[in-house]
Amino acid sequence: MWIRPVERADLLDVLSIERASFSEPWPYAAFESVLDAPAFLVAIRPTDREGGDIVGYVVGDVMPNHGRDIGHIKDLAVRPDARGEGLGRRLLREALFSLSLAGAVVVKLEARESNERALSLYRDEGFEPTRRMPNYYDDGEDALLLVVNLDS
Repeated sequence: MWIRPVERADLLDVLSIERASFSEPWPYAAFESVLDAPAFLVAIRPTDREGGDIVGYVVGDVMPNHGRDIGHIKDLAVRPDARGEGLGRRLLREALFSLSLAGAVVVKLEARESNERALSLYRDEGFEPTRRMPNYYDDGEDALLLVVNLDS
């Protein structure tokens, strides 16, 4: 398994994973709009096919904030048949490293309050919930805003 920056040719595979993972998937155009994000990474599983298969991705960006730039993990998903292998954790760690290199000192993300698997991963990686965001998702579910400090 290896992780590399996304390429435009990867977007249909990314979209397929997105649709298999979320009830409110991003549209193709949303992925196109973040192609140059500093932490838009894909995980590749070697196969007989040239280049291997994309089995996961993460999208992270950095926003300037008065000298304390904020990273934002916007999306993270692993193909259903590749879950449980630690791939989400590897993608998250690589994204945090990339965001740090891009100047982020703090990284935030939003997660469904009911997504215990994701929340457990984020807590394990040092994220702490800072607030609940009522009715964040289209179906009315609340989100938790989680934050990790990278300069500690």
